[in-house]
Amino acid sequence: MKMKLYILTFLTTISSLNLLGQSNDTWTSFWNKDTTLVGYKDKNGVVKIEPKFTGFTSASKFDNIIAVSEENNGKWSSYYLTKSGKMIGRDSLHIFDNGSDCESEGFIRFRDSKTDKVGMFDRTGKIVVPAIYNDLTRVRNGMIIGLKGAEKKYWDKDKHSDCNHFSWTGGQEVLIDTANNVLVENFKYDNSLNFFTLEKTKEQHSDTTRKSFLARDGSYYSFVDFEKEFRQWIAKELQNDLTIERLISISYDTITWETQNGWGKSNKERLITDNYTILKNGLLEILNPKTDYFISSDGLNPYMFEGTEFEKYFNNCGESKDWIYPTMSIIISHGDKKNFTQNHYEFLRTDNGYKLICLTIRNEKMK
Repeated sequence: MKMKLYILTFLTTISSLNLLGQSNDTWTSFWNKDTTLVGYKDKNGVVKIEPKFTGFTSASKFDNIIAVSEENNGKWSSYYLTKSGKMIGRDSLHIFDNGSDCESEGFIRFRDSKTDKVGMFDRTGKIVVPAIYNDLTRVRNGMIIGLKGAEKKYWDKDKHSDCNHFSWTGGQEVLIDTANNVLVENFKYDNSLNFFTLEKTKEQHSDTTRKSFLARDGSYYSFVDFEKEFRQWIAKELQNDLTIERLISISYDTITWETQNGWGKSNKERLITDNYTILKNGLLEILNPKTDYFISSDGLNPYMFEGTEFEKYFNNCGESKDWIYPTMSIIISHGDKKNFTQNHYEFLRTDNGYKLICLTIRNEKMK
């Protein structure tokens, strides 16, 4: 009887641990009292990890695996942590632009400190892409661009300014999946591609907004190019009758715009109704071949667009998801060198199409 009770207790304990590791509950970060250390709570507010992390711990949400750093007795350590408490990849954080990597689709990059090569962990901490690449992109719709055989070139060769910025030169770029299978060889990195629009065809795709690549299996992989998609969309909208109602329908509910006193926010109906002629005429300028303008791609600004309304447009580390929700800005220049101004019309790509979300008008007076 005692043996049966022991086995039952053991199995119950193991089951509880497995449930913890398989939990789909997203944990959120919180600060200690003096805002120096970060811990994590579950959706019910139960503390799962007491505040102890700092430094490169940038994940505000904890789904499966995060990069952390902590200080113990004056010594710093960094590693990856899974929800089950597994610690892996010590001193192997993938750092870019002073920030550590963030989980993407259940995967996270690491950099081998001995070889300076990059690989990838899955959500359980298992190495699924070996550290054989100079660099890797984040996972996008199950695909990754990898760079191999490149040479690192520092921007400041003499390092007079202690500059550690560098670029990669040479090498081969390949498109791989999360099991490190090569899908497309000689796949040149292009941040304008929407990997979530993948189509596989026997021939190159006829859609002019797509770019096609010959895959290793003989088929063609094609992806929509964000800028081509946006140019086609905006031209269609402007060539139609751009009424007040139409302009309102292609705008975000609240528009952020530059006022005389700084940035302000206004309801789209009010702002467009009061400034319709200025906005319509300004946008229609791009149909004139003589207009000096260009289109710039970026991501949503996390400091200007905060709150639950915009959460879906940022990852767990607060970085914009420009690989699926980019912003496309029409930037129109006016005047000469002495009286030079630029107007910015920023559109956010949403699940319901592009929406005008931010405005800077400097050659007219908005109200």
